[in-house]
Amino acid sequence: MSLLQRLALASLIALLPACATLTPAQREHAARLVLEARPQQVDCDRADACAQPSPLRALAAEAFAQSTPETPRHYALLLDRGTDALLARINLIRSATTAIELQTYIFDEDDAGRLVLDELIAAARRGVRVRVLIDQLAALRHVDTLTALAAAHANFEVRLYNPVLQRARTSYPQYVLAAACCWRGLNQRMHTKLLLVDGAVGISGGRNYQDEYYDWDPEYNFRDRDVLVAGPTARVMDVEFDAFWNDRRSVPVERLIDIGRRVLREGVPTLHPAQFEQPQRAEAMRVDAGDEALVQQRLADRALPVGEVRYVSDPPDKHEGEGHEHAAASESLRTLIESAREEVMLQTPYLVLSKPAQQMFREMQERADPPRVIISTNSLASTDAFIVYALSYKYKRRYLRDFGFTIYEYKPFPLDAPVDLAATGVALPASQPAGVPHARRPRHPQGSATERERYRHLSREYAALRYARRRANEPVPLRRAGVRVGLHAKSLVIDRQVGVVGTHNFDPRGDEYNTESAVVIRDPAFARELAASIERDIAPANSWVIAPRDKPPVLSGLDYSLGKVSEHLPVFDLWPVRYATSYEFMPGPACPLPVPPDTPGFRACYRPVGDFPEVSLGLKGLTTRIFTAFGAGLAPIL
Repeated sequence: MSLLQRLALASLIALLPACATLTPAQREHAARLVLEARPQQVDCDRADACAQPSPLRALAAEAFAQSTPETPRHYALLLDRGTDALLARINLIRSATTAIELQTYIFDEDDAGRLVLDELIAAARRGVRVRVLIDQLAALRHVDTLTALAAAHANFEVRLYNPVLQRARTSYPQYVLAAACCWRGLNQRMHTKLLLVDGAVGISGGRNYQDEYYDWDPEYNFRDRDVLVAGPTARVMDVEFDAFWNDRRSVPVERLIDIGRRVLREGVPTLHPAQFEQPQRAEAMRVDAGDEALVQQRLADRALPVGEVRYVSDPPDKHEGEGHEHAAASESLRTLIESAREEVMLQTPYLVLSKPAQQMFREMQERADPPRVIISTNSLASTDAFIVYALSYKYKRRYLRDFGFTIYEYKPFPLDAPVDLAATGVALPASQPAGVPHARRPRHPQGSATERERYRHLSREYAALRYARRRANEPVPLRRAGVRVGLHAKSLVIDRQVGVVGTHNFDPRGDEYNTESAVVIRDPAFARELAASIERDIAPANSWVIAPRDKPPVLSGLDYSLGKVSEHLPVFDLWPVRYATSYEFMPGPACPLPVPPDTPGFRACYRPVGDFPEVSLGLKGLTTRIFTAFGAGLAPIL
């Protein structure tokens, strides 16, 4: 047997476990055992399922009372701070009287994930129907947990969307097999995110169920954004959720192969009590969620009365054939952007545009009076996906010059971010306010087992990088230690009249592969509030501005032309001098306020700080440039 034949045989043997399955009779028997193990008893005999009074739930009652079929009324609440977003979720779950629907991409088994799970199960036990739909690629860590949840209660159901090889968890050999046979299907993920209570109040936006989204991680937290909507549009959310729940790709967990084998082999496991890393923090959140006055003050009082609200959601049919055929979210966002007359504010963590989006911005820039386009995105120092940043870096000249963008890149240690650092559990210096990020030593050393596990989960927004090496998935090393913050919010403001909060990263994955959703609110007050939130993110304390670098003293035209030619190459984009770099605002008597890069005197108030400020240049910096040169073909899946 030749060496090639031996290698092929070894590969086949390694992949054989991925092909192991259950007979139909075995699968039915395992599912029946799970159903029989579900408790039927309900802890409450009241018609309202012993729901907790909630000021957020009361907003829906007011909205429905004020609405007519011709003039619907809603309340909308921006959830910028992570701890507020978690507080709102738990408070709403406790207010449910009939039904809770939860749809998400990532659901982890850390403190935030287990706290929400506990609240959902408690709601089921008091008589509320709870349905949880999670994309399989990022659904919990352990088969035992999913198996126990399948039998948690008769009112509690869990389904996984598009399970790879019909399994709850996928090993590396199984992932390789799925990638080899079904690459497009493997990448078709449910990125839609929704929490809906009683068909009356919904929360949608960028957040998954993981510590990093709620200011609870000691190393890296996302600056994210959700919107709570109370009123008639929640009924549309209910219909859209049902479409996913009833789709053939949404599989009850008890019918998955690895869970069925676990049940047949060892029976149905018990869901063990949560072992919180910081139990006092979890208990404090439980107490706060039951404090009606606190929820009223921190959340409900800030809700805005608004009129027209639309919930736009890609249907699961998007995963039939070519994704763009049912890309309702992409088409809706594109129509809104094209309608702009004066200004587009777009916030995305990953500035990689699809070809149709690039053509749209190019045509808008060719108008006689093009709108101003402001982009808020991540820097290399703040992003959780440096490979994606490399492609954004590649096209900076195109974005600035051809599309007229004004780009701001988020800093890893923003000084005025809506992030509750005290909630991370990291000891703050006595002189440091809890709301102001500051460089400090991480609680876990870089490279520890805890660190490796954490950053593996951070990468899971990207199906193509799911099993990449750890160092490919970590944020880049920085020059100083601290609780890093990365941008994850996906929002849009058109002419300060329309505000959008959703899940779409305005990228090719969102157009072609992922299902996405967005809440569109046509209300000037809401649009102004959302614009102010983005303006806070792009302020000098929180972001660098990207602008053309100073021209070389000689041959500047040749340098520009060669750089442009190099950028257009799909590979071998090796020109060493890029068109743009990062700038830091330098306030002074002559520069009291920050100004856009196209303003006369910009360079008198800003100093260049390099292409990758705050980054400890080394192998990651070199790798970023390599992906800039050779990675253009990855754009559709990144």
